[in-house]
Amino acid sequence: MSETPEFPVAPASGSELAIRAAELDAADPLAAVRERFVLDDTVYLDGNSLGALPRAVPGRIADVVAREWGELRIRSWTESGWWTAPERIGDKIAPLIGAGPGRVVVSDSTSVNIFKAVVGGVRMAGKGCTEILVDATTFPTDGYIARSAARMTGLAVRPVEPARIADEVTERTAVALVNHVDYRTGRLNDLPSITTALHSAGALAIWDLCHSAGALPVGLDAYGVDLAVGCTYKYLNGGPGSPAYLYVREGLQERFESPLPGWNSHIDPFAMDPGYAPADGILRGRVGTPDILSLLALEAALEAWEGVSIEEVRAKSLALTDFFLECVDAHVPPGRVRSVTPADHRQRGSQVALECSGAGEVMDELIRRGVVGDFRHPDVLRFGFTPLYTSFADAERAARVLGEVLGAQPDAVAPGTVG
Repeated sequence: MSETPEFPVAPASGSELAIRAAELDAADPLAAVRERFVLDDTVYLDGNSLGALPRAVPGRIADVVAREWGELRIRSWTESGWWTAPERIGDKIAPLIGAGPGRVVVSDSTSVNIFKAVVGGVRMAGKGCTEILVDATTFPTDGYIARSAARMTGLAVRPVEPARIADEVTERTAVALVNHVDYRTGRLNDLPSITTALHSAGALAIWDLCHSAGALPVGLDAYGVDLAVGCTYKYLNGGPGSPAYLYVREGLQERFESPLPGWNSHIDPFAMDPGYAPADGILRGRVGTPDILSLLALEAALEAWEGVSIEEVRAKSLALTDFFLECVDAHVPPGRVRSVTPADHRQRGSQVALECSGAGEVMDELIRRGVVGDFRHPDVLRFGFTPLYTSFADAERAARVLGEVLGAQPDAVAPGTVG
């Protein structure tokens, strides 16, 4: 599965869309990957919140519990590879985000890793820096943690729209924390250009990859990103609350000073030395004892990526979202929804967000009819497309059911049209 697939695009009426979906699914080189997941008749378009269960996970966890924990017990830290799991699994995630070996460690939550990255980045920044730039459209936790880190380090936080960062960064900026994909709209921010602009001013680039990793190419090494953080329970399908990861650029690792110097990142953790000395390389991103059950569930989940390239995933993602918007245009009564996800592929993640009056009630009814997405206040329907298991038939059915739901409701004030 190495060649980038081409998906035919042609205008179609509503009556032709189901046939088109079947043709697209028949031509999809990733279609067989769907069998690697536990799915049912539900159209599941909420993988941008929680990925579906990979079939490899239950058996692996059963073995971890019964044999590795139940029989080997403490011996499993060495004999079953528990101790090296954070960096081993980090190396399995690394190719999906464009990172080389030894640059990603899996541990802790997204929030904890953001704290490590922001404070660690500030400590590496040049003297005289007075501010942290934060994506003004960010997921709230990122802003909360950036403000806490700023209070601890004596800096100020300045929210900036991602498109304005190149104009707003100054020599006083220590770091900028930016979301690669906007969690509400699905807008893809320009990682290469923003990173270059930050570096030109002497600032470090910290990227939140929660809504891009596993959905599209990231290119951390290629674009010189300094630090990055991401969760693993969305497009990487690691399970609810699965541990997050921290990326530190290779050239910065020996300068990276974690604000959480736990025993697990000590150069000699079992020496129980009261003085802290950090381990070499990415290991200094570890903190405390790893959450082994969740880590090993994630490792098993990553088996679903065998033979799959992130370029194939991106090609299918764009084809799916294009097709879904076409189906929405055909099935949904005019004026009832408006896409706030960019039409331009260069600015689109792997979700479609539709403004819709009464979005919460509409999504409740969609779920009742077997189409699962989610909504964000006050009026956005979110549909996440996970190319490893989402089919074109899923996209057509979701749009058709949305049309049925909105067609059965009284006319509302139109927010606009699909675009």
